[in-house]
Amino acid sequence: MNLWFRLLHMLLRRPWRKPVHGLDTTVVRMRVWPLDLDLNRHVTNGRYFTLADVARMDFVLRTGAFRVALRHKAVPIVGDTWGKFRRELKLFEAFEVHTRMLGWDHKWSLMEHRFVSNGRVIGVVVIRGVFRSAKGTLPPAEFVRELGLNETSPPMPQWLSNWARSCDEMSVHLREEEQV
Repeated sequence: MNLWFRLLHMLLRRPWRKPVHGLDTTVVRMRVWPLDLDLNRHVTNGRYFTLADVARMDFVLRTGAFRVALRHKAVPIVGDTWGKFRRELKLFEAFEVHTRMLGWDHKWSLMEHRFVSNGRVIGVVVIRGVFRSAKGTLPPAEFVRELGLNETSPPMPQWLSNWARSCDEMSVHLREEEQV
């Protein structure tokens, strides 16, 4: 199934989906279609990241984050992604994507997408993103305050802080390479 159809399907269901608190977990149900498969006949690694995009759109709409972004004329930008694949998803298998906000720092918001089938975690995609407008990056503390959340991030697990730090270090390294 083309991802545009998945997105359209999610948007058409939106009027019946309840709004959620910004720290709640949203769940989107999907099914594996032939175009999701690689030569090994299971969902291709890259497809997980794209399916996470669809689930993230549901989260942004249901939490009201899209309204805050519209007020600031800001667009969401994903800066970094990371994936952990534990099991395969096969043709026509039903699964869910559980999306939640893990926390934020001075610049980045961090989210998790858990792919679940039959009660088991199949894979996890973590993203680090910002909302950017013509005026620059919207500070996450300001953004979450407008969502009605506390400006202080929930405590993040050590592995997440380590990953975010490694992303920052990679950015510094790439900038240094460009200077040479």
